[in-house]
Amino acid sequence: MTATILQNPSKNLTAKSDYTPEEYLAFEENSEFKHEYRNGEIVPMTGGTTNHNEIAGNFYSYLKTTLKGQNYRVFFADVRLWIPRYRQYTYPDVMVIQGKPVYEGKGKTTVTNPFLIMEVLSKSTQDYDKGTKFDYYRSIPELQEYILIDQYQYHIQKFSKNADNNWVLRDIENPEDIVNLESLQLPISLKDLYDNVDFDDSKDKE
Repeated sequence: MTATILQNPSKNLTAKSDYTPEEYLAFEENSEFKHEYRNGEIVPMTGGTTNHNEIAGNFYSYLKTTLKGQNYRVFFADVRLWIPRYRQYTYPDVMVIQGKPVYEGKGKTTVTNPFLIMEVLSKSTQDYDKGTKFDYYRSIPELQEYILIDQYQYHIQKFSKNADNNWVLRDIENPEDIVNLESLQLPISLKDLYDNVDFDDSKDKE
């Protein structure tokens, strides 16, 4: 990473279109805001709404409390994920790792082995999260479950890997329904996931 990129990130992000992973990591370490790395491209991450924050926090808090003392680690949005097959660095909203994290590099900022990933959907990223990003996530051997939560209405899409290594989709939309996390053998209600979420505030859209 050159000094000019670090001194003026916003200007130099467009100066080239093929950054190395090392350049990205040096840039990210000195950046005020988070970015994804997509096979050579550095992509700014959008800011989150209050609904996005509430949902992610509810999911994280539930798992952190319920899985306490068990052989799982639960991480929030600041922990980075490296997907080597597609040369992707990203920040999932919530990750669960079974056993010990497998780190990429020398530090403890980037993991490679999530067992479960949850993303809160926004208008600007939902097509990517449902499509290409899920392609990337499916390349992770340890991944067993992928949860997508709509922040504008009661709606969850849950992808679970079955015994034949096929991904099975279930849509959950009734506020009275329970979401069964098969990979963890845990139930959580939609009402708990959407606690303190105000759909009237969805005018403040990402």
